[in-house]
Amino acid sequence: MLVAMLVSTRQIKTKWLLAMALLCLGIGQANANTQEEDEREDNPKYAAIIVNANSGEVLHADRADEPRYPASLTKMMTLYLLFDAMDNGLMRLDTKMPVSAHAASMPQTNISLKEGDRLRVRDAIPALIVRSANDVAVVVAEALGGTEREFANMMTAKAKALNMTATTFRNASGLPDGEQRSTARDLSILSLRLMKDHADYYHYFSALTFTFNGKTYDSHNRMVKDYAGTDGMKTGYIRASGFNVATSVLRDGQRLVGVVMGGKSSRSRNAEMTALLDSSFIQAEQLAKFSPNTANKTMSPPVSHIVVSTQTVRKVTRKAPDTKVNTRPPAVVEVAAQPPVAPKSLPTPAQSSNQPTAATLGWAIQVGSFQGSEQAKSRATNAQRQLDNIKPSQIKVSEVSLSDRVLYRSQLVDLQQEQAKQSCVRLERQGMDCLVIKMPNS
Repeated sequence: MLVAMLVSTRQIKTKWLLAMALLCLGIGQANANTQEEDEREDNPKYAAIIVNANSGEVLHADRADEPRYPASLTKMMTLYLLFDAMDNGLMRLDTKMPVSAHAASMPQTNISLKEGDRLRVRDAIPALIVRSANDVAVVVAEALGGTEREFANMMTAKAKALNMTATTFRNASGLPDGEQRSTARDLSILSLRLMKDHADYYHYFSALTFTFNGKTYDSHNRMVKDYAGTDGMKTGYIRASGFNVATSVLRDGQRLVGVVMGGKSSRSRNAEMTALLDSSFIQAEQLAKFSPNTANKTMSPPVSHIVVSTQTVRKVTRKAPDTKVNTRPPAVVEVAAQPPVAPKSLPTPAQSSNQPTAATLGWAIQVGSFQGSEQAKSRATNAQRQLDNIKPSQIKVSEVSLSDRVLYRSQLVDLQQEQAKQSCVRLERQGMDCLVIKMPNS
């Protein structure tokens, strides 16, 4: 009898604790919802949009077409034009750009460039993304446009060509200018077009750190760190704009792109973006189930792979450019996640030898993409010569057909993962671009 009473008492206590936990959870959720509402209410700087990158559907829009200050989201267009120049052979990763007095005078955030310095393109790209360096933005602008004002005209012209009809740029950095305006919708278009038009460079947007002149800078973008599946893109802030962020997230084959503008703090902005993405992924999943055309929208033959850093490896399928003019963000990119790697079981005695297996040799390093196969082969051969543990038979040149051209990727293949990482470190110390990748079907 006493045992039965003790069991009954414990059950009652357990149920009471569970009820209290659920009540606290409900209160916490209510507080979170209140914070989200506060972010929008009485906030003339606020705007937001969430787009399904697979289908082009707008899943959420709130003041998405109202003019806002883009702040450092401006640098996404600066990067877009830099990537254009690289694709057209006007710039290379090792191109050194001069630093003018005007560039060196840019306020924080910056990387403390001095007049007369020369900045490599390979350093400029992560400096713009990770550090959001204003001095670097001006260096790029002057290298491509002669003057920052002329480059801003180029940026505005490109925006119009991308159907960003409500966007005007007056500088390359996003520093305060009353005439520099954009919208959440336009910036979502730019995010999508960066992924489509410059897929080979998209991996830079997931970088978490950047080292220059012996100093390491951490990314301002906590969404990449804290929200699962986020692999880009950019944050921005000036007093006139509030806290802005453009975010791209891939989960279970669904890619969503979101823009939130006018946050009252970086923390509340990120909370707002998180809430919008959470609800939009649910909405996208429901739409995918009930839309009869879903399969046609999301299934297209793969024509290219994005090769990324050791942090992320993903496969991208891209459609031919849409030549029709419309007011919605085009369905420009489809991204399918690589299948997760199953946890490795403990090796059996037969597997414990030091002899590499096909599975352990499933890694490669990529040292460049070129318009000619001979250039690609020459780069791979040069890289192989710098490494004493790579055989000539491990050189591979892959032809990749894009919508408007053919590229040849220069790789060293059949490596172990640690071998690939160490090889990249050695090559990068010698000034050679290098990326660690997981080989397909390995």
